[in-house]
Amino acid sequence: MAEDPTKTVLVTGAAGGIGRATVTLFAQRGWRLVGVDRASFGGDFPAKGLFIHSDISHPEDLETIFSKTKAFTGKIDALINNAAMQIAKPLLETTVEEWDAVMASNLRSVFLGVKLAYPLLKAGCGGAVVNVSSVHAVQTSANIAAYAASKGGLLALTRAMAIEFAPDNIRVNAILPGAVDTPMLRAGLERGHVGGLDIHERLENLARRTVNGRVGQPEEIAHAIYFLADETQSSFITGQALIVDGGATARLSTE
Repeated sequence: MAEDPTKTVLVTGAAGGIGRATVTLFAQRGWRLVGVDRASFGGDFPAKGLFIHSDISHPEDLETIFSKTKAFTGKIDALINNAAMQIAKPLLETTVEEWDAVMASNLRSVFLGVKLAYPLLKAGCGGAVVNVSSVHAVQTSANIAAYAASKGGLLALTRAMAIEFAPDNIRVNAILPGAVDTPMLRAGLERGHVGGLDIHERLENLARRTVNGRVGQPEEIAHAIYFLADETQSSFITGQALIVDGGATARLSTE
């Protein structure tokens, strides 16, 4: 394959919410896209990109994903670990199977995926990994323990990877979104990890908890992801966690 100067990014969880917004933004900025999701993206994935319908919670699927990526591009300049699943139920009611499914999707997939992505990042003379964690890694709610634990683990893994990969000019950072209007957020609210209100009241309640009085939009998180992925903007940033939550975690909980 002839060398292509275009930067390439691989985005997991590419079909919806933050992932779809991230695909759109990187495409607008001239990057070539590899998207991965177990859901269908539809017919509007970037024409020069590659969409892989796959489930990152399965190790064998991850091997296939990166084999196809290597055949498509030979190198990647950024890896966006965005795919996740959420179980919204009390810890005492969470089964071992549910716990393991969350960890496989949200944490183990990043551990294995980065190992497989590493040669492709090195082939591009370094690059960036952006892990989409959550404010639940630092402050959380009742009835969402498995998700919070997986995102906390992802934050610790981010720091460890940043230290180990620095000699190869690979930067690793995490984004911690707060309440963002995505299908996952709405599904979680409808399942009731904050109970007693209908979906619209729950969204309004979340909005009131931010400093700027609204729930975030996927495009706002995508711009933060792009900032950390783009070498021209964030070349001296690694091992860090960027909270993007409308100021929700800045406010005292006693107010």
